[in-house]
Amino acid sequence: MRYRRFGKTNLYLSVFSLGTMRYLASLENAQKTIEKALGLGVNHFETARGYGKSEEYLGAALAHLSVERSQIYITTKISPTAASDAMGKCIDESLQRLQLDYIDCLAIHGINTSEHLKLVQGGGCMTAVQAALNDGRIKHVGFSSHGSLELITAAIATDLFEFVNLHYYYFFQRHATALELAKTKDMGIFIISPADKGGLLYTPPQKLIDLCYPLTPLEFNYRFLLSDPSIATLSVGAATAEELIEPLKFSDRSEALTPEEIAICQRLEAQLAAIAPQKCSQCYACLPCPENVNITEILRLRNLAVAYNMEDYSSYRYSMLENAGHWFPGNKGNRCTTCGDCLPRCPEQLDIPALLADAHQKLEASPRRRLWG
Repeated sequence: MRYRRFGKTNLYLSVFSLGTMRYLASLENAQKTIEKALGLGVNHFETARGYGKSEEYLGAALAHLSVERSQIYITTKISPTAASDAMGKCIDESLQRLQLDYIDCLAIHGINTSEHLKLVQGGGCMTAVQAALNDGRIKHVGFSSHGSLELITAAIATDLFEFVNLHYYYFFQRHATALELAKTKDMGIFIISPADKGGLLYTPPQKLIDLCYPLTPLEFNYRFLLSDPSIATLSVGAATAEELIEPLKFSDRSEALTPEEIAICQRLEAQLAAIAPQKCSQCYACLPCPENVNITEILRLRNLAVAYNMEDYSSYRYSMLENAGHWFPGNKGNRCTTCGDCLPRCPEQLDIPALLADAHQKLEASPRRRLWG
C-alpha cells in the first residue's frame, strides 16, 4: 500500500480508502470488511451520518478490533444545517456512534446547490464546526458535492475547506478544473466512487474490456487516477471483505501512465470520436434548458452507451434523474418539447431533441434512488 499526503491536512492516507456505505448487511460483515482493509494497509475509513448504521458499525468494529487510534483516520460527512446548534448536535451524535473522542476529517455533505453554499457561508453550521475545531472534536474540515463544476469551484474558492471529496474519473473529466483549483490551494483530494459512479466498472461490457486490454476497465480507471500525484486517495465501497482484494492489487501502482496505458487512452478516445457526428463534446453551451432537461448529462450517458456499449451504467444513472432530488438534478429526455432553444447554441450543430429522444428510448428503465434513500 502506498500513502499520500492529503493536502494541507498533512495526514498521510492510504491511496485506497474504505467507503462504508455498502457493508451494512450486518455488524459481523462490517467487522470482517474493516479487518480485511486494515490487513491490506488501508488507514482511512469514510462514513456519513446519512449512511444508515454505517457510523455505528464502524465505531463498534474499531473498538472490537482494538485498533490503535493514531494509526487510522476517520472521515464522516454531515449535511449543512441552517442553525449552529443543529450541526453541533449532529457532530456529537456522530462522535457517540463512532465511539471516538475526535473525528479526523469532517466533510460538509452534499453542497449541491447555491442554497447549500449560502448556508455554509452564512455562519450557521460553520459556527458549530469551528467550535468543534477549536476544542479538538474535529481536526480538519472539507466538503463533498454532487453539484455543478461552477458550484464546486465556488466552494473551493471560499477557502473554508482543507479537502474536497470529488467526482472525477476517466469517463467523467468535467471536474478537471475543480481538481486543478484544489491543487493550487493545497487541498486534500479524495476521489469518491471511481468503480460505481465512474462507470459500473466492476461489471464492464465486453467492448470496454477489449478496449482496455491488457488492463481491466476498473484497473485502467484506478491507474488513470493514481497517476496524478495530487490525488491522495480513492474510495472503495466494498460490501464484503472479498471485494477489497481485486481493487487493492493496484495499491502500489502510483507511477505515471506507461506507454501501454497511454495507448489505452488513445483507443478509447478514437472509439468515442468514431460516433461523430452524434458525439456530444460536453461544452455545456446548450444549457440552461427551459424544461430543465439535463441535456449534457443525458448526452454524456448516450456517448458512453453508443461508443463503449456501457448501456447498463448509462441506464443506471439515467434512471436516477427525477428520482434523486438535488443529488442528481434535472429532467429526463422525454421532457424535451422540441422548442429548439438549445439548437443555435450548440457549436457542433447537433440535433439535440432527436438525440434526447434516442437516449430516452435506449436508457429508460425502472427508476432508481440513491443507495441509502
